[in-house]
Amino acid sequence: MSPFLTRVGAFAHKEALHIVRDPRTLYVGLVLPLVMLLLFGFGVSFDLDHIPLMVVDEDQTAESRSLVALWTAAGEFAHTGTLDRAEDAPDAFARGHAAAVLTIPEGYAVALARGEQATVGLLVDGADGQSAQQALTRADAYARIASAAVAGQTGPPPVFAVAWTRFNPAGRSALFLVPGVSAYVLALVAVLLTALSVAREWENGSMEQLFATPARRAEIVVGKLLPYLGMGIVQVLLVLTAGAWVFDVPTRGSLLVLGLASLLFMLGMLGQGLLISVITRNQMVATQAATLSAMLPSLLLSGFLFPVASMPWPLRVFSHVVPARYYITVLRGVLLKGNGLVDLWGELVLLAVFSALMIAASTKRFQRRLA
Repeated sequence: MSPFLTRVGAFAHKEALHIVRDPRTLYVGLVLPLVMLLLFGFGVSFDLDHIPLMVVDEDQTAESRSLVALWTAAGEFAHTGTLDRAEDAPDAFARGHAAAVLTIPEGYAVALARGEQATVGLLVDGADGQSAQQALTRADAYARIASAAVAGQTGPPPVFAVAWTRFNPAGRSALFLVPGVSAYVLALVAVLLTALSVAREWENGSMEQLFATPARRAEIVVGKLLPYLGMGIVQVLLVLTAGAWVFDVPTRGSLLVLGLASLLFMLGMLGQGLLISVITRNQMVATQAATLSAMLPSLLLSGFLFPVASMPWPLRVFSHVVPARYYITVLRGVLLKGNGLVDLWGELVLLAVFSALMIAASTKRFQRRLA
């Protein structure tokens, strides 16, 4: 065996022993990703569900009651009570009793019987923009359903549109969120793990022992990265397995592409954390820098929550250096769309470039001197 591999193996073995003997590292590396995935997966949802709905029914007919039943049958709106007049809606919003108020005017049933246009109103609490937008969308859908039911009594509607949703026909937000959460969690944990490694040795004074050995910088860097890379692979398997088991996220594309992208992504994020550790030489500063550099870009500029195309152009430009952006594209492409190497080779190349740059920068910045 060559001296390079011997020394790299020795450093990797030393770092692996530290990982095994340190319960905090094991918790951050193996438990924290699962906890964060479950919290985000269950706690963050864009699905319209049980929005409190109050009703102003001035018609008081069987037709008006049927309309209310149509709105609440699917469980997206929860009928929480009635109001005497529409002017009471702001007070109901302010007290938190309702997020939407459906108003059915007097003469609603008569207008339907005559074949005339029947108008109902929906007042929405705009303080929660996400719920308000979805409530308005569902209002339009329910209006179409009610119109189709009435038209079916006298004849078919003049225009009938049929729409299909690919890859996520039920519109479940978990299928959209879990790949993004996985990239966000893995990025944050990977950077944190290696950001503390070299900084810890500087603070403990054990770096002098490394300088007394004939090992070169590249051997030390590679030896320190390998154990964390192994832990990172375990993290990826745990997170993807939990996503499939708990949230029913499918896997429709190439597992080879997914595995290669995960390896490159973890290698790049570990290299970023090591670079931070080499520069700061302080665990507290390294933790803060790692959290900011991994958390904010991966959360806000990767397409995890907000489409990159809708961002201002300076942020769109900056998002090109965020590796989580490309990893999320791979995850959604492989898991949901069934993509393979032909569709995702560009993202793989960019992840490989980022990984190479981070490792090269970490090696260059690692100086064999104490000051």
